[in-house]
Amino acid sequence: MRKPIQALVLPFMYVNNIVKYAVFKRSNGDIWQFISGGSEDEENPFETAKRECEEEAAITNGKFFKLDSFSTIPASIFPIRHTSNWGEDCFVIFEYKFAVLLNDDCIKLSEEHLEYKWLSYLDAINILTFDSNKTALTELNDRIDKGKMIELY
Repeated sequence: MRKPIQALVLPFMYVNNIVKYAVFKRSNGDIWQFISGGSEDEENPFETAKRECEEEAAITNGKFFKLDSFSTIPASIFPIRHTSNWGEDCFVIFEYKFAVLLNDDCIKLSEEHLEYKWLSYLDAINILTFDSNKTALTELNDRIDKGKMIELY
């Protein structure tokens, strides 16, 4: 059963000492975003983030970091199959943000995405569709610049 919790994950890596971010184009529209998905059963947000990385991009290795960025998303934008689990009194979904540092381009796309690109901060911020993704990207970029990353596992 899906819970009203969403995880957003920003894959990044260093290419010739320059930070690049993986941005994904959804298969159901002209939407560019990071990896995202809802919590299932008793998952906590971090467990959701790790599972979604594996399902959507075949990411099984990497250093995960928690971001402070936090969003709420209107429950009404999600498919009815999810909202029916949440009940009629659920109006917002809580979105937790994470980053994952990769050593190389190990990404293999699932059916959810048509393509992905490794982009600089400025190119990524300009292609992303959702403000919550842009906020998380700005936080991650600032943390990297200031050396303020907090590794989870």
